[in-house]
Amino acid sequence: MSMFGAFDINASGLTAQRFRMDIISENVANANTTRTADGGPYVRKVVTFAERDTQTPFRHVLNEATGRYSGQGVKVQGVYEDTSSEMIMAYDPSHPDADENGYVTYPNVNIITEMTNLIDASRSYEANATAFGASKSIAMQGLNLGK
Repeated sequence: MSMFGAFDINASGLTAQRFRMDIISENVANANTTRTADGGPYVRKVVTFAERDTQTPFRHVLNEATGRYSGQGVKVQGVYEDTSSEMIMAYDPSHPDADENGYVTYPNVNIITEMTNLIDASRSYEANATAFGASKSIAMQGLNLGK
């Protein structure tokens, strides 16, 4: 790994966690949105990550054969709508988006879950920032040895 490889890996983690925090913020901001541009209620979004692999195919096969780590950080694989959790139904016949039975469909956003995810993303961001600082310190010490 080159000297800047560690910086690239840490920077990819910082970027991914910042994006995750942005999506969580969007979920919290739309927790009570009952009508979007599509006409339905807001649907919670979830971010998924994958290993970022920038190696040549030969280098990738060689690293797998020797059992060495071949990843080069993390990337956002996608942002998906959470269709596994149910929407929240609340009885409010005076609401403009109420159905014929008086029920309003609210987004499937749970504020407690979102805040827990936000704390997790924040801690992951801090860990990547600390690792970046450690990589920087190691690089600086290496440069100082050459004086």
